[in-house]
Amino acid sequence: MLGTYYYHEIIRKTIISFGTLFNDIHIRHQDGAGKDVSDMKVPLAYGPSQKFLARIQQQADLNKAVQITMPRMSFEMTSIQYDSTRKSSLVQTYKTCDDGGRAKKVFMPVPYNIGFELNILSKLNDDALQIIEQILPYFQPHFNLTVDLIDSIGEKRDIPIILESIGFQDDYEGNFDTRRSLIYTLQFMAKTYLFGPIADSSDGLIRKVQVDMYTSTDVKTAKREMRYTVTPTAKEDKNNDGVINEQDHKLLMPGDNFGFDEEWEFFSDSKEYSPARKTDI
Repeated sequence: MLGTYYYHEIIRKTIISFGTLFNDIHIRHQDGAGKDVSDMKVPLAYGPSQKFLARIQQQADLNKAVQITMPRMSFEMTSIQYDSTRKSSLVQTYKTCDDGGRAKKVFMPVPYNIGFELNILSKLNDDALQIIEQILPYFQPHFNLTVDLIDSIGEKRDIPIILESIGFQDDYEGNFDTRRSLIYTLQFMAKTYLFGPIADSSDGLIRKVQVDMYTSTDVKTAKREMRYTVTPTAKEDKNNDGVINEQDHKLLMPGDNFGFDEEWEFFSDSKEYSPARKTDI
């Protein structure tokens, strides 16, 4: 089983989507009259905060024409772990179609939590507070982010980004030549899903969907009341016999232009549908 090559880029897409949340944050400075005198887009980069702190601390000459821009933000993936609370059946599958209309069989995805750390580095506390206040109101404590996990089958899911903790550090100790750096650290958790290889399905189009409806949610005593059945119907003469009938419905393939035939049935018996026998018992 292992060794079948596939790469859906799900972790990479999740990292990029997380960074996209914070790539358009601005800060503004005002004069004594309350008029805006500057508007700055806060730079964002992938990497640990220690890398940027090292650049600041190793620049002894603060009079250089070029210094590292502050404020700035950095983020990185810090952990990845399995989430057993969202576990589904190991053998459960569902059917879908790729871009060309070909039927595919997909196993249920595996839930994983990806940890992220967002660092806000600033020289002025007001700059850092401006950034913080543009982030926190969106997380209560999570923010749903839609990610296109698998392009070929159009698999899109809402990934909750959960704000777990906020930390603060002020490097105020040192001599007068040491550049001050305020650091806010925000810890996030993204609840994403990882998919295995996608196989071709020999089942083709789903020919029938059947749903039984009950009078209550008590599975032991509830009696079925209605049955809703849907079957695909052809919109064109597939076998060229001059009529559109049941024979054309059987020739439908994924990607064809077809409609649906809906049927409602009402019951007063106490029978149950047996998937094994494919009948009411």
